[in-house]
Amino acid sequence: MAPIDLKIDNFVETVQDSEIVLVDFWAAWCGPCQRFAPIFEAASERHPNVTFAKVDTEDQQDLAGGLDIQAIPTLMAFKQGQLVYREAGLMNGSPPRIVMAYVPMSCASRTTRSMMSMGRSSVLLYSDA
Repeated sequence: MAPIDLKIDNFVETVQDSEIVLVDFWAAWCGPCQRFAPIFEAASERHPNVTFAKVDTEDQQDLAGGLDIQAIPTLMAFKQGQLVYREAGLMNGSPPRIVMAYVPMSCASRTTRSMMSMGRSSVLLYSDA
């Protein structure tokens, strides 16, 4: 499923009502954001049981400011309403080849390349290749 647009009026509800939510904070003028967009979109299609969402930081300045977004792109992952992962800047790897996405092991696709442990969270590296 394609990522949904989050705004200040639906952010809290979306994060609290969904098991896992990945949020991409972006802006139209941001080159790295534009390069990450198709990677994020492809990951959303491969994982329909995960909620993928985008926040336009230019349009939603109050939301971005409230979440202390200081660099874009920023990727946040929420599990059961709790922030479990945050990464600012272009994701590690060579876009568009690799996307970092927080997903439960039951969602892992056959394209999983490796897993890194981050406390009680798991970050999976996916390849579009």
